[in-house]
Amino acid sequence: MSNAATFDTRTDTAIPVESPLAYSYRRSGAPQTGGPSRLQLRERAMLGHLILRGGAIVLDEAVRDVLGISLPGQPQALVQDASGERSIQWLSPDEWLVIVPGGEEFPLETKLREQLGSAHFAISDVSGGQTLLELSGEAARELLMKTVIYDVHPSNFPVGKGVTTVFAKATTILRRPSEERWELVVRRSFADYCYRWLLDAGAEFGINV
Repeated sequence: MSNAATFDTRTDTAIPVESPLAYSYRRSGAPQTGGPSRLQLRERAMLGHLILRGGAIVLDEAVRDVLGISLPGQPQALVQDASGERSIQWLSPDEWLVIVPGGEEFPLETKLREQLGSAHFAISDVSGGQTLLELSGEAARELLMKTVIYDVHPSNFPVGKGVTTVFAKATTILRRPSEERWELVVRRSFADYCYRWLLDAGAEFGINV
């Protein structure tokens, strides 16, 4: 703990907090179809995002004790708790993305640091730098097929998989937490671009925000 500066990014303050897409909603709106839609888009804003780096064995023990779920056992794997509100995704051989409900990230980071003690590790709170966009509906995969370069066919992209790939001219973390849902974790600086791209690409499916 003495070698790391930690602080709570959600302390009480008079400064209003906006989601990464707040500007986009004001600029481009949030279209809703009058009838049944083949595609739904939802921002799950203000979640807690932590990047964990270190040895898998040491980190796995700490994460299981603190969070109650294990690190993914395979590359490109995504695991969730029973509620589906907390997840861990493999990013690289020594790097994982943890997403938890907003407000849980700082207590989680603190408990992990206490649990890990003098082990070799790094924890970075990136909650303010990215957001999560959720796609659902029968046309979700069809939209992704014309937007990302990665093969999203079910035989290549089953439930429980996540990859870092190219989204239009940006980068994204693409995840499939369930049969019906896909998730895009995008950087805050790309959020408006990705949102407007999705509105345009999803117009033919009657996108509902």
